[in-house]
Amino acid sequence: MSNVFYMPPMTLMGKGAIKKLGAELHARELKNALIVTDKGLVDLNLVDALTDELGAAGITYTIFDGVKPNPTEQNIEDGLAMLKAAECDFVVSFGGGSSHDCAKGIALVATNGGHIRDYSKGVHISKKPQLPLVTVNTTAGTASEMTVFAIVTDTKGETKYPVVDKNILPTIAVNDSELMVAMPKFLTAATGMDALTHAVEAYVSTIATPVTDASAIKAIELIAQNLEAAVEDGQDRDARDAMQYAEYLAGMAFSNASLGYVHSMAHQLGGVYDLAHGLCNAILLPEVSRFNALEKAERFADIAKAMGVDTTGLNVREAAEAGIRAIEVLSANVGTAQKLADLGVKQDKLEFMAVNALNDACSLTNPRKASVEEIVGIYSKVM
Repeated sequence: MSNVFYMPPMTLMGKGAIKKLGAELHARELKNALIVTDKGLVDLNLVDALTDELGAAGITYTIFDGVKPNPTEQNIEDGLAMLKAAECDFVVSFGGGSSHDCAKGIALVATNGGHIRDYSKGVHISKKPQLPLVTVNTTAGTASEMTVFAIVTDTKGETKYPVVDKNILPTIAVNDSELMVAMPKFLTAATGMDALTHAVEAYVSTIATPVTDASAIKAIELIAQNLEAAVEDGQDRDARDAMQYAEYLAGMAFSNASLGYVHSMAHQLGGVYDLAHGLCNAILLPEVSRFNALEKAERFADIAKAMGVDTTGLNVREAAEAGIRAIEVLSANVGTAQKLADLGVKQDKLEFMAVNALNDACSLTNPRKASVEEIVGIYSKVM
């Protein structure tokens, strides 16, 4: 069977990487940017690192700072209207996954027309490349700066859905760890556990390949070794650099091997309750992993070793469980081992979310198939 591997044609990575962006944009003759970000980053003057670079390159810009933590269809429509009014010829996102996903939606609809929901009804269904898109990343978790995924919230339908399309791959991704030192502890923890979830789900995916396996396992190793340090001391440049590479490797893995039930279930928690995506993944990952380990014990034994577990003397199932316990310990140590009920989740919504989770595209590559009742059962275990 043949495979296709997707990633951006260029990524600027490492300390000070953003200072190389202006020259790359100038070489591509891009002139007028729509910057897609959130108001918090603007108010903290963090976006200045980008606008200074654009200004030095002679590039004009308009800022759309209306992105919500779970970007909505309306966010995309509002940003698209601003892009058209300002006659921008490319889009730059600045921030984490929310900014990148919103920018992807704006850039895709700008050239293909219609509504962003139209592109969630299949995989790779758009006809035209999006507007040139640059993603400047400030978190180490979602990997949206380099994937074929965008997650959009339908507020009326109380659900989140993925858009999976090769035409939303960024033209240039920027991962500058100096832009990540301002992340607060909880955001560092939640995005780090998001990256771990990407790597784990990609490694056990039904369409994993040797390339995605290698990316996923290295990502797990780096996260296990560095996430706690990055949370404890945000100024630890070595830990920040390692997490930057970890989240990118995890993105390489899941952008091509896809994901599983953790993400399809987390999307529903975000759609109904507007909860932080990385936190939802952290809460769900151990129990979904136990469900999947009945089918993929050997893979979870590999994950245990990558988490730093000494599996000597353990059989495959014991090693798999030891790896899952290591994930739980890491989550507890960084503060993401929480309960859904404490976050406002209600029992009467579990079946609604379970049905939608099984209809989510991420469920297609989960290694073990579940019923609605089984998905409800997993939600219940983490209530």
